[in-house]
Amino acid sequence: MTTDAATPQSHGKVAVFSAGSWGTAFSIVLADAGNEVALWSRRPEQAEAINRDRENADYLPGIELPRGVSATSDVARALEGAEVVVLATPSQSLRENLAGWAPHVPDDAVFLSLMKGVELGNVKRMSEVIAEVTGAGPERIGVLSGPNLAKEIARREPAASVVACADEEVARRLQARCHTAAFRPYTSVDVVGCEIGGAYKNVVALCVGMAVGLGFGDNTTASLITRGLAETARLATRMGANPLTLMGLAGLGDLVATCSSPLSRNRTFGEKLGQGMSTEEILASTRQVAEGAKSCSSLLALANSWGVDAPIADQVDAVVAGRTTPFDMMDAFINRDPKAETD
Repeated sequence: MTTDAATPQSHGKVAVFSAGSWGTAFSIVLADAGNEVALWSRRPEQAEAINRDRENADYLPGIELPRGVSATSDVARALEGAEVVVLATPSQSLRENLAGWAPHVPDDAVFLSLMKGVELGNVKRMSEVIAEVTGAGPERIGVLSGPNLAKEIARREPAASVVACADEEVARRLQARCHTAAFRPYTSVDVVGCEIGGAYKNVVALCVGMAVGLGFGDNTTASLITRGLAETARLATRMGANPLTLMGLAGLGDLVATCSSPLSRNRTFGEKLGQGMSTEEILASTRQVAEGAKSCSSLLALANSWGVDAPIADQVDAVVAGRTTPFDMMDAFINRDPKAETD
């Protein structure tokens, strides 16, 4: 996957919010592509440690950060002169955080969302939340989605992704800013398809993880992944997405990676549920956020609002909320009324 991006062009400044594993990994991509990267951290001590040690020991220990990445806990400093603002916060905290950051965002900056979730309460996609909070039009809001596990990206293992924006020229500009010798982004104008694919795969990964935690094998997990893709496609296409998006990197690609890898937070969260831990116990044992556990109820509400059958989201939400068990969830899937596969 070596490309002509191996010798990066010189770009301007990009601000990345925040300094978790995915935000840090994508900062490496951006710096490798020739951007000056300001990585915002909520904790001043973390920012100081990143600048001093050239690594984010809290989330990606042992991985050296390029010199093009500098960390800061000062919002205004991070955003000063930024041409692109990358948002990698947990989806359920975006609205509150962005409201405080928005006054410092340059008027012509483009937003790029790395977040994969649907807001609780009003079932807004992340691009919709960005638009509401900042007043930015669709031509200033892009999303990135694909099979992008943070540790592998940070290690510069070959990977691909999709950059989507309603304005195709803006998508191409964002593509150029994250195209490296190891990271190959494709463009799309299907923002809805990319966002729904990225959010829904986390719920499916929770389900697959529960099956693994229960001791089930490849037949079970392959069946759940396939039916999860069908469920995702039903909702996304009902909302106007291009069906081909769900067959691509932001759909099937992201789904396979998240459901199959032990590096996946959502699959790991599901495994622990399958092994008998409660949601509260799992949340207390890790600092990492499993977006599927936060967004399963909002995705179920979104599917219901569009009149889409969503048995996986329904059952996963019930397990996460403690209303049913992983074993009973699997039993419910098998005992659903039989029907044609394409229904």
